[in-house]
Amino acid sequence: MKKRWLALLFLAALSLLGPAGCGSFMAHRMIQAPNTYPTWFAGEAPVLLSFQPNFMTNFPRQYVTVGTPPARLCYRLIEPADYGFTMATTNWTEHDFPRTEFDFRANLPAPTNAWTAHPRGTVVLLHGYALAQFSMMPWALRLAEDGWRCVLVDLRGHGKSTGRKIYYGLEEVNDLSQLLDHLAQTNELAEPVAAVGESYGAALALRWKPVEPRVQLVVAIAPYASLSNSVMNLRASYADWVPRAFIRSGLRHLPAALDTTAAELDTTAPLSRSPVKALFITADNDDIAPTNEVAALRALAAPGSPLIVVTNCTHEIVTYRFGELADPILQWLAEGDQKRVAISATNPAAVHASAE
Repeated sequence: MKKRWLALLFLAALSLLGPAGCGSFMAHRMIQAPNTYPTWFAGEAPVLLSFQPNFMTNFPRQYVTVGTPPARLCYRLIEPADYGFTMATTNWTEHDFPRTEFDFRANLPAPTNAWTAHPRGTVVLLHGYALAQFSMMPWALRLAEDGWRCVLVDLRGHGKSTGRKIYYGLEEVNDLSQLLDHLAQTNELAEPVAAVGESYGAALALRWKPVEPRVQLVVAIAPYASLSNSVMNLRASYADWVPRAFIRSGLRHLPAALDTTAAELDTTAPLSRSPVKALFITADNDDIAPTNEVAALRALAAPGSPLIVVTNCTHEIVTYRFGELADPILQWLAEGDQKRVAISATNPAAVHASAE
């Protein structure tokens, strides 16, 4: 009831601004750092992630200052080890609302494995809009088991990172390159480098690779092609109490708020200029980044870019469908692994076990 009254007050305030004022206001809300929004504004989450108590404390927070304007990024390193990663899934309906809980378990602290001292490379994991690094922790553990040093990062304006606004990738790609610079300076950057992202993070990964030569591999899980379409889809799924006209007006003012063009905010723009090779993943029941939009991005990508369609799946769930995705993602990353030969020369049995 409290959330409903707050929403009504919010709409009443918008109506007083008039069409032009409303559009500018909504545009600036769209670029406002998600971690500064009041909790009542968030929609009902259809997916819950469950971890062991004090799970994240096993991997200390670290910080690096990046960007113009500056922001302080929070990140964690997940080193290769035998985490014994497992996942259990529970589905139920609550007030006619489908819910899914993923319960993740791991051995912490984990014993070392054959890759701990010599990681196969570095994977930077990029979360979705209004989420944070915890949402990609399950993939960090799974990939680290297979030998990859994983970097979990709160993008600017998300989680524990600072930044008063977001740029939909226009500035974030520079942030991420400066994060790589920092890791290189601290001798924590093992090449090759891969970017694995979901949704907003997947769109960033596709933008990042053309401007960052150290990124050799990209996995894009449910990336959006058109920013305006994805925002309208998000409104329908999570904030249908906001009139469509308000959102459309905000979208019209958004390019000016970021000093860019509407076309540059779409993921199709960087792919059209610089097609990159990437593994694309989509869900057949995705209402946020529909399969046809992900397929359109794949069509713009470089030759040799596969598209995996996960069936009976939604935008929120597809990231955690490890049964269908773990093997193809690991195989895709292995194509860029140049350290297998060097390690196999000294410990072929360990490499064979890792490949399995």
